[in-house]
Amino acid sequence: MELDIRGGVRAAPVVGRTPEERQALRFAPDPRERTADPDHVARTAREAEEDGFDSALVVQSSSWPDPWLVAAWALAATRRLRIAVAHRAGTTAPTVAARSLATLDRLSGGRAAAHLIVGSSDADVLRDGDGLGKTDRYRRADEYLEGFRRALSERQGFDHEGEFYCVRDALSGLRPQPGGELLSFGGSSPVGRDLAARHAEVYAIPPLPLPATRRTIAEIRSAAAAYGRTLRIWRHITVVLDASDEEAEARARRITRDALCLTSGADSARWTEAVQLDRDRERGRADPDQGRAQVAAYVRRSIAGAYVGSPETVAERIGLLRTAGVDTVQLDTAVETDQDRELRRALVTLLKRPELARRRGW
Repeated sequence: MELDIRGGVRAAPVVGRTPEERQALRFAPDPRERTADPDHVARTAREAEEDGFDSALVVQSSSWPDPWLVAAWALAATRRLRIAVAHRAGTTAPTVAARSLATLDRLSGGRAAAHLIVGSSDADVLRDGDGLGKTDRYRRADEYLEGFRRALSERQGFDHEGEFYCVRDALSGLRPQPGGELLSFGGSSPVGRDLAARHAEVYAIPPLPLPATRRTIAEIRSAAAAYGRTLRIWRHITVVLDASDEEAEARARRITRDALCLTSGADSARWTEAVQLDRDRERGRADPDQGRAQVAAYVRRSIAGAYVGSPETVAERIGLLRTAGVDTVQLDTAVETDQDRELRRALVTLLKRPELARRRGW
């Protein structure tokens, strides 16, 4: 199968007054405020399609624009690009979410999917009224997915009575187009992997060294095979590109300096309150009273994990992931100038080489 190349569709541009500031602030934690810019959504979705991307992800947070509506706007602006919508179990009933997905899929000609999340931050899920701890959220997600998948496939009304949900004579009057990859799931814990193995078509693997990536892919595919299922593997990669490796490394250093400077100014609170930092604090990775230091650590960690180099160098590194078993690569790269877009397009062209992949449909 072809390597599926995924991008992202944001509801609005990254904060920043200049292209250079926006390039840098992509490596900072996302502020909680984010508007919905219809021109930005439509334009960036069309550009991704024109540049050879196969799909894109719309992300979710308690304070950001509704991802289903953002995805609908992006799908309406494109003809080929597929959109995966990040959806948190527990914010709506599973039957309601299933109808949302089926509707979006039908309206877009079979180009919609859901990326299910359970919420990595207790604080953020509570902002939407969800007071369950993470262990309970995973248990609820199992029941949620059962109802979600039944609502997508059952031809007759069904009943369900469980710990978290109770429905009577549930029936969706429409179903997604057949043959699609409708559900992806992440989660590196044993329970998260088991949920993916039983319910998902795509598993989002965390960033790991190559040997650990191979082991994890083998383990999750073995777990899926035990249920008589197969899984495709998706990996997110942050990228810093330039014409040469040396120029890309210089750009990464400049981005680091700019991001540290921009996030430590007078309005630094917008970054210290970011959802990603809630998660770090809950995991004991940061001191709640050291907000600016926490933001700086996040920026440095983001840059350290990026693939930095020319399009040729980055394509070679991604090729190693492909040989390890990764099927979908999500490229997270700043596109703020014509040069940025040319570099991104060059990378996508290299990743479409026949030795890496063969054309496939969703």
